[in-house]
Amino acid sequence: MAEIKTVSVPNISCGHCVMTIQRELGALAGVQDVKAEQESRQVTVTWNEATSWDAIKATLVEIGYPPAE
Repeated sequence: MAEIKTVSVPNISCGHCVMTIQRELGALAGVQDVKAEQESRQVTVTWNEATSWDAIKATLVEIGYPPAE
């Protein structure tokens, strides 16, 4: 069963940020969909049991876009 989570990512400031987040998270096993939005500075991720929210969050932190939780 897929899980979906939307988080605020304050560091999103341009289209490059959006592309980087979508590329990096999309490359993770189990991630089915990634939507990053510059205007709202939010990221919505859909994933399955092949990964975890902790792994997704760690990737965001690693690439310089930590979620504000």
